[in-house]
Amino acid sequence: MNDQSKENKGMEGEDFYYTPEGYKCFTEKHHLNRGYCCKNGCRHCPYGYDKKTESFKNRI
Repeated sequence: MNDQSKENKGMEGEDFYYTPEGYKCFTEKHHLNRGYCCKNGCRHCPYGYDKKTESFKNRI
């Protein structure tokens, strides 16, 4: 079970980084590997989702 959880973890700096406040922030690469938009208004969303208008600005 431990080996499987290690495989599922992303690589810090490549898939995510920690903000100065201590939050985990996912990179654009992580979002593209996931393959869909979660509609949470992520900082590095490559799908162009705007949480305020609940719409997509641009699609890739």
